[in-house]
Amino acid sequence: MSENSFVQPAVPKFDGHYDHWAMLMENFMRSKEYWGVVENEVPTTAEGVGLTDAQRKHIDDQKLKDLKAKNYLFQALDRSILETIIHKDTTKNIWDSLKQKCQGSSRVKRAHLQALRKEFEILHMKDGESVNEYFARTLTIANKMKVNGKKKGDVAVVEKILRSLTPKFDYVVCSIEEFKDTDTLTIDELQSSLLVHEQRMSYHIEEEHALKITYATQSGGRGRGRGRGRGRGRGR
Repeated sequence: MSENSFVQPAVPKFDGHYDHWAMLMENFMRSKEYWGVVENEVPTTAEGVGLTDAQRKHIDDQKLKDLKAKNYLFQALDRSILETIIHKDTTKNIWDSLKQKCQGSSRVKRAHLQALRKEFEILHMKDGESVNEYFARTLTIANKMKVNGKKKGDVAVVEKILRSLTPKFDYVVCSIEEFKDTDTLTIDELQSSLLVHEQRMSYHIEEEHALKITYATQSGGRGRGRGRGRGRGRGR
């Protein structure tokens, strides 16, 4: 393979997960032999101090390495982060600033994620809550967990919903668990099945209510009719 055909490794892009990115970026910088300027400040000289040619060349080489290392960091970071560290003058200053900002942010994320895990575990459907409302609440928590670095897959969400519905869904839950594979059942499929069951229950409740009203109306009408008939007979 010729030197021109050698594929250069891509600069690791910062994706919000600092610890993982820092490991990749450190390895990348070491492979380029620029890690020295990340760990140590670029040497400087006091005004009026004479330097040998070798010393001057060493300082110039370190400054050039620092510029190249900074260029790689700039490629790895998006604009919103760059604007917070653009005033840093050396690669070491940029690296230290990122470490301080992001590791603090990581601790906050871990604490937030722990609270979300607890909220997800104790989550249950409320009495009178609709299927769509409960799914919205559950998926909101799952999406927040994903943002904080913990993705809940379809299987975990499906199983959580099935075991936390109100008792009126017991029949359909048993049916789903018996006839469907919950490992392959998607969230959308589960929601659709529960919505059909919810609509059937609502229809039956409305039908029973209508029958009760009809029966009460008819019973009242027959009672009044018999009363009037007996009255007329006695009068005559």
